[in-house]
Amino acid sequence: MAASDNEKSRLDEAARAGWLYFIAGHTQDEIARMLQISRASAQRLVSLCLAERLITFRLEHPIAACMELAARLKDLFHLVYCEVVPADPAAPLAAAGIAERAANVLESMLRTEKPTIVALGTGRAVRAAVERVSPIDCPTHQIVSLVGNISADGSASSFDTVGRLADRTKARHYPMPLPFLMSTAGERDQMLKIDPIAKVRAVAARADLRLVGIGQMDQLAQVHVDGFVSREELLEMMRLGAVGELTGWAFDADGRIISGGTNDRLTSIPPQVPAEALTIGAAVGPAKVSAIRAALKGRLINGLITDEATASAILKQ
Repeated sequence: MAASDNEKSRLDEAARAGWLYFIAGHTQDEIARMLQISRASAQRLVSLCLAERLITFRLEHPIAACMELAARLKDLFHLVYCEVVPADPAAPLAAAGIAERAANVLESMLRTEKPTIVALGTGRAVRAAVERVSPIDCPTHQIVSLVGNISADGSASSFDTVGRLADRTKARHYPMPLPFLMSTAGERDQMLKIDPIAKVRAVAARADLRLVGIGQMDQLAQVHVDGFVSREELLEMMRLGAVGELTGWAFDADGRIISGGTNDRLTSIPPQVPAEALTIGAAVGPAKVSAIRAALKGRLINGLITDEATASAILKQ
């Protein structure tokens, strides 16, 4: 038997042992008897099942502290949707928890029979959420990008998630084939008049769900770190009062979209103010607290997925 065949057989055994243990609820002694192997072998197979991510888990238990924080945020900012997940003290910037919940929202929306339009922004949390969506066959739905998918150097953005989600769902998808920023406001306006671009924007305007990341505007702003805006452009927006950005649109501490700067040359779909369609921001971390609170205050979003540490900090501001 070839090495690859041996590996496949081993993974098959691990999957069987994992199913018997985690799904069927059998003990390792029972699994050993069922599979006619030693208890030590059964334990190794169960461990291999976890290590190879043959089985994954989603925490569904309603943790009281998280639910209370979500309720307070929902009431304070009149949110349509709010989810607060447990914080990981060892990794306060980890997006795994919020990505899992955002993936649940995407799956729930995409499993509906009614034709649905899902619009995606950029960011690590959005990308991580898309990676967690289970394969679904839903060709009647549409997925559209809110952000230009071409970086400043002309390369495709690594944060373009529309194509990835379309691969998983067989949904029709609409990327935004534009640079994130144009050279001038006039050039931007001309590009937006091109018929295919106008059609993509029209689809985005009808979105039933918008899932977006929320970025801070400081020296470590993602739009700068990831090469979408230069240091000079970032500093200009900070001087204009920017504390955060949503799909590239910079806003101030009151959640007002800033006039001038990179906003004049941005090709992204502008936020609805106030948000009308379900617009969920997914973000976590102390550096983003001011940006998240401003987006909530300005009603740029009407839904939020964050962790308990971030939620607590938002409520204390």
